[in-house]
Amino acid sequence: MRVVELTGETWPLLEELFGPNGARAGCWCTWFWQSPARMRANGSAGNRELLRSRAREGAPPGLLALEGERPVGWVAVAPRSSYPRLARSPVAAPVPADEDTTGTWSVTCFFVHRTARRRGLGAELLEHAVRFAHDRGALLVEGYPVDTGGAKAASGDLYHGTLGMFLDAGFELVERRGAHRALVRLAP
Repeated sequence: MRVVELTGETWPLLEELFGPNGARAGCWCTWFWQSPARMRANGSAGNRELLRSRAREGAPPGLLALEGERPVGWVAVAPRSSYPRLARSPVAAPVPADEDTTGTWSVTCFFVHRTARRRGLGAELLEHAVRFAHDRGALLVEGYPVDTGGAKAASGDLYHGTLGMFLDAGFELVERRGAHRALVRLAP
């Protein structure tokens, strides 16, 4: 397994991994970059172009996991400030005492190809995401995982990662956000 940054050169690998629908309903992992109205107006093709342009411009959108030359996984990791929607999200909003999120990076989404699931790839991608953020100056890395409570959940509902996976990686639970979500942090 090897993990590479999404860039203009590695873009075709992401297209191969996500397929024509952009992994999940045409999102192309751009949900946190834009308003709901802009997301709908862009549609799948516009969202794809938004992510492609970020990759070409060198803005760090995330990492790809490769088995040989075949893409099998994705994790979105970038400075929190690049995700304007996080500030308005009840799940991802900063803790009131921590309104200054300078130096905070966010792990927002995972996608693992169905043929590569149940092998710990999400945990491996999370480890690489933390290292990637740290190497670029992150003081904190946040996640907004799903708390399954140990119950089995549909893979499509776990794109934020699971609370257990983040805790196993050394993240600390900052706050529960509703019945099934949490805010977690790690100082790399």
